[in-house]
Amino acid sequence: EAALLMWLNGSVDGFSQELYHTYLMKFWELNVYPTLGMASAFPAFWNSLLHDGVFVKKSAPAAAKSFSLAGFDTALSNTVTATGMSLMISESYALGDGKFAHNGWLQELAHPVTKVTWDNYASISYATSKKLDVKSNDVVEITVNGKKIELPVVVQPGLADNFIAVESGYGREAGPVVAVQVGVNVNTILSSKQAAQPFYYSGVSVTKTGNIKRLATTQDHHTYDEELIKDIHKKREIIREGTVGEYKKHPMFLKEEIKPVGENMYAEFDYKEVKWAMAIDLNKCTGCGDCIVACSVENNIPVVGQDQVLLSREMQWLRIDRYYAGNPEDPKVSVQPMMCQHCDNAPCENVCPVVATNHSPDGLNQMVYNRCVGTRYCSNNCPYKVRRFNFFNFRDHFHDGHYTQPVMQLSANPEVTVRSRGVMEKCTFCVHRISDGRAEAAREGKVFNGAAITSACQDSCAANAIVFGNANDPDSQIAKLRNHNLGYGVLEELNVKPNVTYIAKLRNTHSEEV
Repeated sequence: EAALLMWLNGSVDGFSQELYHTYLMKFWELNVYPTLGMASAFPAFWNSLLHDGVFVKKSAPAAAKSFSLAGFDTALSNTVTATGMSLMISESYALGDGKFAHNGWLQELAHPVTKVTWDNYASISYATSKKLDVKSNDVVEITVNGKKIELPVVVQPGLADNFIAVESGYGREAGPVVAVQVGVNVNTILSSKQAAQPFYYSGVSVTKTGNIKRLATTQDHHTYDEELIKDIHKKREIIREGTVGEYKKHPMFLKEEIKPVGENMYAEFDYKEVKWAMAIDLNKCTGCGDCIVACSVENNIPVVGQDQVLLSREMQWLRIDRYYAGNPEDPKVSVQPMMCQHCDNAPCENVCPVVATNHSPDGLNQMVYNRCVGTRYCSNNCPYKVRRFNFFNFRDHFHDGHYTQPVMQLSANPEVTVRSRGVMEKCTFCVHRISDGRAEAAREGKVFNGAAITSACQDSCAANAIVFGNANDPDSQIAKLRNHNLGYGVLEELNVKPNVTYIAKLRNTHSEEV
């Protein structure tokens, strides 16, 4: 404002500060001071205002207004009388309205429900898919008021029948390399005539085109052709759940369900000092994916692109598995973050021919990159499938070469190495933070107990569902959660002794038995 006033005055030298001060005083003197009815002169009021730094003006409360539903008549009339299907357009979960379309980490973040990356799509219910004779990945043509778009289908359990959900933020034809030609621009069907409901349309027609477009997903889709959804996750007891009523009656019900494990092949190791562990409360986790992006940024995990995700070659060290149970009309949904479990009896360690994967004295399953020769035996032997084979230097071959290595290095965490191609990698429990904490304690002459160490996924979790720390510290939160009545380890019947404890989800709805 001072610069604009200076230019309006027609002079540049020596004016700006005095001129702006005069303008500001005049504004208060002419526009604010007369409305206050103060007995003191304006200079006294002005000096008091500058001294206090704040001015509170008392005003009469606004008159109460009544609410009328008449404004909704037009908006609702189309919904009630129209035939055909309804369409809802919403912003992309990861990209918003498209302003984050150039962020590769967000493009590669799987949708919390559908697990689709690098694309938008038309979500429809199981019954609607049967009606249209389509399956997931079939392309349909959606017609709205004469305007048409083509999108691949995702059969989504729990969605309303005769309803299509579509996300915007995709389909750029020009711009940064990451965002170009990713998905379909659905904004072309928006109409200014529907000001009351610009993102909802009724009377929509949908036709099957006969084309197929494979969607890049990080988890398999069920087509529900032969059977309805089953409790597939109960078979291996990956997800353990109960109800609040059940827990009140039998607080140890989960422990009674856990199967006994066999004897160890190796002698038990005594972790005398620090023992690192993690706990994840499934009652708090919403499956949002913030932890995935935080882990990728923290550990310099490369973006591999849609073509590699289609080949199941995503590099993310942390994923969130989504499970359905019940029926496709009203399924129960469970989500579970899954990363390296840092098992005490890690099956990956005893199959590595070059001892690249080994165990630390503080309970970490380590990877020595300069030993790894890429046999991938460890990945084959991991029951959790959380190890990634980094076979290509994506940073030096970033699409059409718009970005060179020095530029990409600016986004890399200097505390973490950028892996060369041909090595196995996975979650490290943010070992670089542990090393920094241990070094700081040594410099200060203190005993290191890991009390202040947090992981990147823990810091990013808005629900505080993730807890990390020293399990040997009886006062730590992680030690208490490991002994919780609802605590369990995934696939612990294999006797791999994972160091990630999951707190089982308790459901508390009217439909649950109590």
